[in-house]
Amino acid sequence: MKARALWYAAPGRAELREEAATSPGADEVRVRARHGAISRGTEALIFAGKVPENEHQRMRGPHMGGLFPFPVKYGYAIVGVVEDDARANGLTGKTVFALHPHQDVFTVPANAVVEVPAHVPPHRAVLAANMETALNALWDGAPGPADRIAVVGAGVVGALVAFLCSKLPGADVTLIDIDASRAKLAAALGLKFALAKDAPQDCDMVFHTSGNGAGLTTALSLAGDEAKIIEMSWYGAGEISLPLGGAFHSRRLSIISSQVGRVAPSHRTRWPYARRLTAALALLDDPRLDALLTPAIRFVDLPAALPRILAPGSGVLCQTIDYTH
Repeated sequence: MKARALWYAAPGRAELREEAATSPGADEVRVRARHGAISRGTEALIFAGKVPENEHQRMRGPHMGGLFPFPVKYGYAIVGVVEDDARANGLTGKTVFALHPHQDVFTVPANAVVEVPAHVPPHRAVLAANMETALNALWDGAPGPADRIAVVGAGVVGALVAFLCSKLPGADVTLIDIDASRAKLAAALGLKFALAKDAPQDCDMVFHTSGNGAGLTTALSLAGDEAKIIEMSWYGAGEISLPLGGAFHSRRLSIISSQVGRVAPSHRTRWPYARRLTAALALLDDPRLDALLTPAIRFVDLPAALPRILAPGSGVLCQTIDYTH
């Protein structure tokens, strides 16, 4: 049996490659993909070859193939059906989520897949990795009830952070972007929206997810005295400048990094990765989250479409992948 996988082959070029679809061994399962998703922020940097050399090892994804910068088999959002369960783990026929590169058939350890809850549609379950990132950020920031919270950057992760924060009792949450069209997304998620120039001031906590240095500058300007700015953007090999000479010190602001590669310190001793991913899947039980999903593209068409999908300003939110056609 053959499998097809997406490989980032060179700057701005991706291709499908065939490889053997191995039979599962002890405690392994073979999964046939049904749905997938592109992580635009991370994969745009990979597509452009902008993963810093000193981050090559830490940036390796689960089951990744190849070496940075190229060629690499990358990705981490696949929902599929277990078609072969060699050790009778009870997973045959189950719909599962896996942190795996874009590939139509693959074999992984049974503990590398998480069953999708019955109440979460498989097409929406591709958001699990993004929801896991958002959940981890809330643990890092620890916003509280009645807090005034701003989220700068109305992409997928930013929208999910704001969505989770809005569930805090009495929290006043605003999703912020420079693109006025994101107001429609905010409304679909039941969130308040503001352009950066109209954003609320003196916030108790600000999350930054825009992937742009100007967005972090905006986040600093919105934070109240002694507030925390949770920096979730990753700039790859890029550099940004920040205005730290004004009121940054006198207002005693804090910039705290949040990254999903490790469970937040507040939960690390009790939450293994599998528990966090299972929780993220359960949090997707809300049909409003379908607003984040861009209509699916066929897997066979993905290499040709990636330049458009990953281009700056493309407007694509969560680009989904259809493996069934």
